[in-house]
Amino acid sequence: MSTFTLADLAAIIDRRAESADPASSYTARLLADGIERAARKFGEESIEAVVAALKQDDRALTGEAADVLFHLLVVLKARNISLGAVMAELESRTRRSGLQEKAARGKA
Repeated sequence: MSTFTLADLAAIIDRRAESADPASSYTARLLADGIERAARKFGEESIEAVVAALKQDDRALTGEAADVLFHLLVVLKARNISLGAVMAELESRTRRSGLQEKAARGKA
């Protein structure tokens, strides 16, 4: 079991956003290209994860899930939203059932 966390990944993304050269860092290049490119990449990786899940290809899904999480964190960084803010939102949602939480947000 890995001890690597999403917080570790977010910290790496933060460091690369601050000091890495876009010519040599994929993360820095995505951020330099702006939210549109970062969001498109997140969308592409999400679709690839869905396809892997539907194909019941666990190995591919594992890789695509890693891509989704990475690109989501890059999108959050591009919008200056911390992983902590997302985790706080998730924590607040665990105080009631998923069905109650969705109803409160007007989702079916």
